[in-house]
Amino acid sequence: MTMSTFKKIAITNRALCTIDFLKQIERIAPNVDAVLLREKDLSEREYTALAKKVIAICQKYHTNCILHTHIKSAEHLHHFYIHMPLPFLEREYKNIGHFHLIGASVHSVSEAQKAEALGADYVIASHVFQTDCKKDLPPKGVDFLIHVCQSVSIPVYALGGINDQTEPLIYHTGVSGACRMSDYMKA
Repeated sequence: MTMSTFKKIAITNRALCTIDFLKQIERIAPNVDAVLLREKDLSEREYTALAKKVIAICQKYHTNCILHTHIKSAEHLHHFYIHMPLPFLEREYKNIGHFHLIGASVHSVSEAQKAEALGADYVIASHVFQTDCKKDLPPKGVDFLIHVCQSVSIPVYALGGINDQTEPLIYHTGVSGACRMSDYMKA
């Protein structure tokens, strides 16, 4: 892996932003490879309205925008990039074959293998390092990433406690990149 092939993905969380959310997206979109719009608290209608705005910002900077779980929003917007938790993928995999990019969140080697078998184009493996999002759960560590990467032939992205200090620790694992939430939403 070279640094030029290591992808950076921003995962959104409006609650963490210290400025207007769309202004924050405008700030980070030119600096990442993808924005994963993960706003779990919104209704389908609210999510669709927000997604339309975020997609427009991402397109301006030639940054991929990946929608999270809201299949109907993606179809309504003709934006066929979707990411979802593995249980959702298990339930919906027969209905999303027309999507161009399908991702899944995984927390074990067996989950990564299952996601790949269900047609996922990539997985996000978490949580690698200690993170405020999962204070009560111990991190899985770098060896976890190595095992996940060795178990599937699709790209694996690391999530959880990734920052400027921890990111270099995962370069040798075989991951295709890293996802960050707090750094990109607060910066």
